[in-house]
Amino acid sequence: MAQLLLDDGTRVTGKPFGALCSVSGEVVFNTAMTGYPESLTDPSYQGQILVLSYPLIGNYGVPGKAIQEKLSKYFESDRIHISGLVVSCYSAEYSHWDALGNLSDWLLANNVPGISGVDTRALVKILRERGTMLGKLFQNDEKEVELYDPNRENLVDQVSIKDKIIYPGNENRIILVDCGVKNNIIRCLMNTGATVVRVPWDYDFTQDDYDGLVISNGPGDPQMCHETIGNLAKAIAIGKPIFGICLGNQLLAIAAGATTYKLKYGHRAYNQPVLLWGTMKTYITSQNHGFAVDPSRLDKNWEPFFINLNDGTNEGIRHKTKPFFSTQFHPEASGGPTDTRFLFDDFMELVKACKMNRK
Repeated sequence: MAQLLLDDGTRVTGKPFGALCSVSGEVVFNTAMTGYPESLTDPSYQGQILVLSYPLIGNYGVPGKAIQEKLSKYFESDRIHISGLVVSCYSAEYSHWDALGNLSDWLLANNVPGISGVDTRALVKILRERGTMLGKLFQNDEKEVELYDPNRENLVDQVSIKDKIIYPGNENRIILVDCGVKNNIIRCLMNTGATVVRVPWDYDFTQDDYDGLVISNGPGDPQMCHETIGNLAKAIAIGKPIFGICLGNQLLAIAAGATTYKLKYGHRAYNQPVLLWGTMKTYITSQNHGFAVDPSRLDKNWEPFFINLNDGTNEGIRHKTKPFFSTQFHPEASGGPTDTRFLFDDFMELVKACKMNRK
């Protein structure tokens, strides 16, 4: 048997699957019905034990490791990033035309433990009421592992690349700051035809020649990314187009003078409604973050871009006169929804317009 112990004393017992090891981390939940291969490989989950509230997990297996244009075709990174997985009903039998294995074997290959037979919806209620908590998933003795708070570490440094990678395209050169980037952000940028230059989180991109700047998603507390924030402050002064996504929204906001705070239990689902500020337009979005922006300290040149319709939290900011904007949600969402994919095209239109104005 395996057990999950939360730091408030809540204890649940279930059947182990995946790797038979013990782990600790921040316990978070995701309410999506599909997309577990994408979620498990999302670097934003680094250091977290993930609870999936949808009752049946594993029924469509795990796709293969095909590579397309230097990127994994089906996953959001090159490995699983969660520390542990908690599900209600795990299905070792799978049925999907593209599956090459089951979920348990994939977890085992990545040394990630899982626990099934858990009332995950009851567990989600606890996390919603008391807020995100630390926990440990263990096989025998709870003393096998100490409680670990991943937010005390620079998780971005753990998931970012160490050397520059170039994805060749046309003459529009986009610097992508990798704070734990999801592969589909790279795909969406490449689909615009641009040359994408992926750089480490602490790389001083302001010394490079570029036409536009994208700051990616990533895990942990944005305040840990001092180097990125400093470089973004310089980029704001340079004035070339900037597009921040998820953690990138928080980092751009901090560089512009705002603050951030830890959400009670975060936003992690595929169907979060957001309102385009100043309109009645609503979009359905995918989200995965535990921190949010407090835009109250931004000066009058900035305004909200989107607002979360569930709790009113900030979902992006934009500059009133300069080509800077960001979203807290994931416009590249994989798997879905794709309602806001147009923002990549909007960004590239800004890039082209700014290049024309500089000539």
